[in-house]
Amino acid sequence: MVQTRVDTLDLNFQGRPGAIAAYLIRHADGAVLVECGPGSTIEGLKAGLQAHGLTPRHVTHLLLTHIHLDHAGAAGWLAGEGAQVCVHPVGAPHMLDPGKLLVSARRIYGDAMESLWGEFLPVPDDKLMAVKDGDEIVVGGLRFVVLETPGHAEHHNAYLFEDMCFTGDIGGVRIPAYRYLRLPLVPPELHLEKWRQSIERLQRAGLRHIAPTHFGIFDDPVWHLQAVADELDAAARWLEQVMPADPPIEALRARFVAWFEAQANSVGVDKETLRTYEIANPTWMSADGLQRYWRKHCLSAG
Repeated sequence: MVQTRVDTLDLNFQGRPGAIAAYLIRHADGAVLVECGPGSTIEGLKAGLQAHGLTPRHVTHLLLTHIHLDHAGAAGWLAGEGAQVCVHPVGAPHMLDPGKLLVSARRIYGDAMESLWGEFLPVPDDKLMAVKDGDEIVVGGLRFVVLETPGHAEHHNAYLFEDMCFTGDIGGVRIPAYRYLRLPLVPPELHLEKWRQSIERLQRAGLRHIAPTHFGIFDDPVWHLQAVADELDAAARWLEQVMPADPPIEALRARFVAWFEAQANSVGVDKETLRTYEIANPTWMSADGLQRYWRKHCLSAG
């Protein structure tokens, strides 16, 4: 059982509870945050900290699982408040200079970029710490172990803390109330086999609790991780059935959305919860990610 209290801060992304979390762990000299959300949820982050009697200035360390905007967008702002930012070495240059990352994101989100994600400020060099597989981050008596977990992105880390794992996106998207999860199979670095290997590594870690960024702390990691593995297998089978015909992207998106909806309906997920899933993990992006993965890895292998 986890001995140290871990609090889930709901950042209320797009006004929707249960979509993006940050995790708060207090220590004698302040607090550690795992994830910070995008720039658009800074007010939600402030409110979450305030509910625990804290301000952003109390955050001494921020542990990022990866640099996607919904996980890391507020990191530069938080560094300006004094936090040390820990991130995978491949992601670190983009935190120092997020220009290329933002250009790529604007191509996807267009005019919605600002309202969705807000401002993404650079992290000053003296506030950035690249952490690699096996590193230990020790803060005020708290000990976090870094696990490199590619598959969703090459620059993805998970963090072990006591018998809990903060899994970012490698642990999928799971909204409380249902034993149901989805995988964010997004471009450009999706790799199903690396994802399987990451999950197998977590399955060997003896976890008692698992905390994906989307959303919350769950006490059934054996079921959860097996469900991720099963979804990876299902996605691979779906690709093999659908992609040989090379459907245009709009048709591919429509088929993928229908597939996800059928899965959710089979376990009785209600419409409001499905809306939260969609806000946390837009389905069409997974179709795009799978198409890119098929063309880059499966066709070349064949």
